[in-house]
Amino acid sequence: MTENYITRTLESTIQRAGKTFPAILVTGPRQSGKTTLLQKLFAKTHRYVSMENPDQRARWLADPVAFFNATPPPVIFDEVQYTPELLHYIKSAIDAKRKPGQWILSGSQNFALMQNVSQSLAGRCAVLALLPLAIEEIMQQKGRTIDQRLDEQFNSKWPPAPGISATTTLPLENWLLRGGYPEISVNAEVDRQLWCASYIQTYLERDVRQIVKVGDLNTFQRFLRLCAGRTGQILNQSELARDVGVAVPTIKSWLSVLEASHQIFLLPPYFNNFGKRLSKSPKLYFMDTGLASFLLGLHETEPLMKGPMLGPLFETMVVANWVKNFQHHGEPPPLYYWRSNDSLEVDLLIERNNRLYPFEIKSTQTVLPGHFEGLNKWKELANRPKQRGLVVAATNEATALLGNNVVPWFL
Repeated sequence: MTENYITRTLESTIQRAGKTFPAILVTGPRQSGKTTLLQKLFAKTHRYVSMENPDQRARWLADPVAFFNATPPPVIFDEVQYTPELLHYIKSAIDAKRKPGQWILSGSQNFALMQNVSQSLAGRCAVLALLPLAIEEIMQQKGRTIDQRLDEQFNSKWPPAPGISATTTLPLENWLLRGGYPEISVNAEVDRQLWCASYIQTYLERDVRQIVKVGDLNTFQRFLRLCAGRTGQILNQSELARDVGVAVPTIKSWLSVLEASHQIFLLPPYFNNFGKRLSKSPKLYFMDTGLASFLLGLHETEPLMKGPMLGPLFETMVVANWVKNFQHHGEPPPLYYWRSNDSLEVDLLIERNNRLYPFEIKSTQTVLPGHFEGLNKWKELANRPKQRGLVVAATNEATALLGNNVVPWFL
């Protein structure tokens, strides 16, 4: 356990699942902290077996029954995507003796792993995702549920709840450049360029090839860079295919790879009862601004904070943070964006308890009346003139303005 370990929101979700589910699978991208988290929670109660270890895999392949019998529960099987057939044995063991919290599994999510989980462990396994650090995790803003956070942000009574600071020692530029992967985010001594370059190369050579056959990794890496350049934008697959130099079906397949490995999130449009939708296409967001900014060739503060990608990266940070918030609480993210026929936009809509929470996301430090144009249009079409909207901005103060709230990016 490292001394820089940060308490993860998913910890309480795992503990809750362990009270009723015989098995728990924690998926997520490489280096998001899965192994560290599981060892922290279960080191004293569960033996640990890494299926990434060639010796362990060789033992498994030589005699699966003997291997399984030699590693009885309670046990952690790490990187279980390397031996997906193991899940069938776990299913039989659970059916023979169903006891909560006995089988703790982790793996970088891929199609084969999830297919095996669906076939073998349906109803027996809680499937959770650990994504890179969320802002509230690195700032150790503990104990807020999703509903509490939404209520605090949309409530007109400020300052925020006790224990939630309205100031931050985390510079925005650091978060955008270094992102939320624990090793690079927490340890300032880690060389960002070397870490990101190594991560991408490992991701290409291991996860991508494991999920789908890619003949030319250089072309796929160009695809990655072009996706980073489109973060925060409506996805046009035909245009992306043209720029990468491959067919549209290939782009669809490669986007599925990025989704399955938690590198991107596709934000769908919301159009119920608000007139005709502008587009069927989702918006594309990278899950980590550190990797996105690296792929964009942004390595220093000035070109980041004064360049054209600040707005898209800032929006990416906010949307990805809400994705993490929901995933770490064990819930699928009910997130959308909305555009009117005259191209006014609400950057983010959260659908929760039969209520919609509208967000506008601005990288400015000064919020002006014009920044509420999309929110006001949405209120008009949704027939909700008195509902408060929210502007998330690069400010340090939370205020109420013109019937809406303005909150800092770190709240």
